This record gives sequence, C-alpha cells and structure tokens, in this order.
Amino acid sequence: MATPDRFSLPQLAETTRKPDWLKVRLPHGDGYERVRGLVKELKLATVCEEARCPNIAECWGGGTATVMLMGEVCTRACRFCHVKVGAPPPLDPQEPENLAHAVKELGLEYIVVTSVNRDDRPDGGASHFAAAIRALRRESPHTTVEVLIPDFQGKRDALQIVAEAKPHVVAHNIETVARLTPTVRDRRATYQQSLDVLRYLKDRPEKLYTKSSIMVGLGETEDELYATCRDLRAAGVDVLTLGQYLQPSQYHLRVERFVPPEQFDAYKKVAESMGFLYVAAGPLVRSSYRAAEFFLKGLMERERTAQGSA
Repeated sequence: MATPDRFSLPQLAETTRKPDWLKVRLPHGDGYERVRGLVKELKLATVCEEARCPNIAECWGGGTATVMLMGEVCTRACRFCHVKVGAPPPLDPQEPENLAHAVKELGLEYIVVTSVNRDDRPDGGASHFAAAIRALRRESPHTTVEVLIPDFQGKRDALQIVAEAKPHVVAHNIETVARLTPTVRDRRATYQQSLDVLRYLKDRPEKLYTKSSIMVGLGETEDELYATCRDLRAAGVDVLTLGQYLQPSQYHLRVERFVPPEQFDAYKKVAESMGFLYVAAGPLVRSSYRAAEFFLKGLMERERTAQGSA
C-alpha cells in the first residue's frame, strides 16, 4: 500500500462519496468462479484483482483477463496508481512460459498482458514481453494477445523488440491531458513521449492495431480532453477508451469531478467523429475493457476470413 513518503506529499482527503452510477454488483457467475479458481491455482497476478476492476465479472465470465508481468513493484511513482514502488526483484525467466500454459488452461479468448515499469532493466523489460507474446501465440493460437506496455523510456530498439514478436494489439496509455501530465504521472512519463511511442508502433511494418486510454475527472477541461483525443488520432491510434478516475487511497490524487454517463456519451460521439475505429466511454470503462476487446477480436476474425476467401 502507498504511504505519504511515496510521493512526499501531504495526506490527501479521502475519496469523495461515489455517485450511484459508479456502484456495481459483487462479481458472481459460473464463468467468473471458474476463472477465479484457476487464477488462484495457477498463481497469476491479475490487474483485474490488483486494481479492483469493477468489470471483473463481465470480463472473466466472457473469457477475458488482464495479467501483470515482471512482478508487482514499479520503478515509477505515478500519482494515480496504487501499485507498489521501489526496487523490483529479478525477473523470473520461466514467467513467459508459465503464463502461456496458464492461459491455455484457462481457455481465454482474449488476454491483455501488462506490467509495471522496469526502468532498472536495460530494455525496460521489452525482451520479457516479447518472450511472453511468442509463448502465448505458440501455446494458445486461438487467443487474441494484447499487450499494454510502458513507454520503455521511448527507446525504439525496445519498442521494436515488442513489435517484432507480433502481438495482435499493442496499447500504451497516455492517461491524461498534456497540462496535467507532470502532476498525474511520474516525471519520466511525458505526454509527447507517449505520443511518439504510439506513432512509432503504428508506423511499423507489422501493421499492429494500437490502443490508448484517458482518465477523466482529474481537472481537465473539455477542450483539453478533445485536444488529447485529436493528438492520439494523429498518432494513428485505432481504439480509444475513456473512463472515470477513481482515487485508490487517501494518499493519491483526489477526484476533481465525477463525470455523469450522459457526458461520457457526448465524449464518445465527438471522439468517434475523429476517425477512431472504436471508442469505449463510460464511468466504469478501463483501458482493458471487454467491449473494445470484443470489437478488436471481431475485426481481426473478419480480416482473416476475407484473406482466406481471397
């Protein structure tokens, strides 16, 4: 758990009481229980549980999960994130193969693989990501593989390593608008660097689908939000998710505003007009969101069918 020393900030007020539209039922269902049991048995670290995602029942029940590579300790201290910060342990060289076997056993249709930042590694952990992608595609060829990657300090050789492993989708979150980036994210994670990462990945010969996410409710203006959407689209981003920021503890940034569902509907319409292939927007939408993943999986299946017919 985060402590005041983590950010050298004074203790913040507790999160404002959540409105009704942010309340969800406790997860349940046969599909959810099956995945939950196997995740525990196989000792997988899932972001679904770590981040207490409100969509866990929908995703696990529908054959989707988000797992975290390279441990649970991050080298960066973003002010919205509840992941532990410190000196991470050495990488487990067996983790990519173990993950692939676990996903095969779970029978997942869609897997999102993410990680903490590992600035202690020369390539930021890119080769570890690549090993996991190759293992997943070999062991579970019918599973769509999305990777949600850090920026690897903008190093193109590291980004190339991930791209050449050929995930189906590669995501990198810009998180917030340009003005708020220095406050919300670690100083090493800059707005322009994230845009450059996304543009580089989209321009590569692998023709990967790219995806990014923005949190709202941190104090951004509507004009700033739309400017960020335009910047992402100009970088070639295909899929965009927009969701409500929720304060994970009293030591993290406060929620400045709870955005109502009807406002998210308006955000979605404006963003769609910019040319994204798909936009998911809503209070409970997260960067790994089943509706967006379902769209991408369907899109790729149609492309494979068309190529087979040709």
